[in-house]
Amino acid sequence: MGQFLDRDRQGFDPVIGDWRGRVAAEHPAGDRSHVHDPGVLPLRRLSILPHQLRHRASWATDRKTGGLAMTQTHTATPGPALLSIEGLHKSYGEVEVLKGVDLRMQKGNVVTLIGSSGSGKTTLLRCVNLLEEFQGGRIQLEGQDIGYSEVDGKRTRHPERLIAQHRAMTGMAFQQFNLFPHLSALQNVTLGLLKVKKMPRDQAIALAEKWLDRVGLLERRNHFPGQLSGGQQQRVAIARAIAMNPSLMLFDEVTSALDPELVGEVLSVIKDLAEDGMTMLLVTHEMRFAYEVSDQIVFMNQGRIEEQGAPKALFEQPKSARLSEFLKNIRF
Repeated sequence: MGQFLDRDRQGFDPVIGDWRGRVAAEHPAGDRSHVHDPGVLPLRRLSILPHQLRHRASWATDRKTGGLAMTQTHTATPGPALLSIEGLHKSYGEVEVLKGVDLRMQKGNVVTLIGSSGSGKTTLLRCVNLLEEFQGGRIQLEGQDIGYSEVDGKRTRHPERLIAQHRAMTGMAFQQFNLFPHLSALQNVTLGLLKVKKMPRDQAIALAEKWLDRVGLLERRNHFPGQLSGGQQQRVAIARAIAMNPSLMLFDEVTSALDPELVGEVLSVIKDLAEDGMTMLLVTHEMRFAYEVSDQIVFMNQGRIEEQGAPKALFEQPKSARLSEFLKNIRF
């Protein structure tokens, strides 16, 4: 595992507008002008407190082979489960997509879902955000039942107002950025703050500018999506989601629709946020990035969690034959 890994939707928050359809990864990513060099991305880092320190992985030259070797340190982040999933089942008609998924995440952790296409990763994220209804099991976020409650053995769907409140507890960034083309970057970020949070305009603008600055795009706040590269549009979409102050951020293959030269700038933003203690559940095919940023890696296969663990153990000493086969098809 001494080589780089191969690479193989930002939807609006549902309370603003629900873009449900998956878009093919080959959809054009948009204008490629004004592309930043990922190596000099002007991120404004926040201070990292001692309790927020997490596992960090670095790449160093292996003296024996001359190749790249992974080194890793990890500091546990104790605390109660922020997200708890128990026995989750999801079907589309007669096709069962999730077959009893159990998963727990602590506040401040980064958990990455990996696996082949069709293994249920994206569906799991969409169930957490209530973009998809699920037929069985339980999801709790910050101790609250999400979507459904069970009383006296009867499963009852929550009213839409409560579902909207719970949905707002998560931010979601997808493969496609789905920015409003007629609004500037600043207006795209302030929209949810004004319409959903009912925030005063001056406060909304100040907060939007803070997060655009955070992702390195303050100077482009008055640019329209068509004037931004795909990577810049994705960073605006991430700023829009985070500005809503979610308890949990969900990232679903946010680099899959980008040209290779734009991937690094988006991953740099996510890694920077992770190092500052943001709780994240990710789906990605960027395996090296997953290794570097994650506290836990979860391998999904045919709608089930087949193996999970710390990145080093899971990548270097896989226990299941299916995970071993999956990793063999990836060039480190």
